[in-house]
Amino acid sequence: MKISTKGRYGLTIMIELAKHYGEGPTPLRQIAAEKDLSEAYLEQLVSPLRIAGLVKSVRGAYGGYLLALPPSKISAADVIKVLEGPIQPVEGIENEEAAQQQLWIRIRDAVKNVLDTTTIEDLAKYNDETEFDGYMFYI
Repeated sequence: MKISTKGRYGLTIMIELAKHYGEGPTPLRQIAAEKDLSEAYLEQLVSPLRIAGLVKSVRGAYGGYLLALPPSKISAADVIKVLEGPIQPVEGIENEEAAQQQLWIRIRDAVKNVLDTTTIEDLAKYNDETEFDGYMFYI
């Protein structure tokens, strides 16, 4: 399974909003400038996140985006599912041998478990001294 820039940049948006949670709206231009990303691309990504109820938009001079829920209530899986679709390491596994089907299912479930149990708050609080389970980085 490969996470595209949609999923990666979507997580970036959510992490930055979590870092500023409770401080009011954060403009996408600020995130784009800090992370050296295209503001136009971030605008495309934030729309499905808003439709899914993960972020809220605030219009006006001091507008921007904020998380619709506390960062502890939003999982990495919530973001990835909205932007990437269902988690599938392989398509068409119904045509595989039973042993291979079980392997793909186990891989899918392992990835899903990591994404489900990692919150946006976890990612926002991460620093070089933060210890995650070792498998998190080997997806």
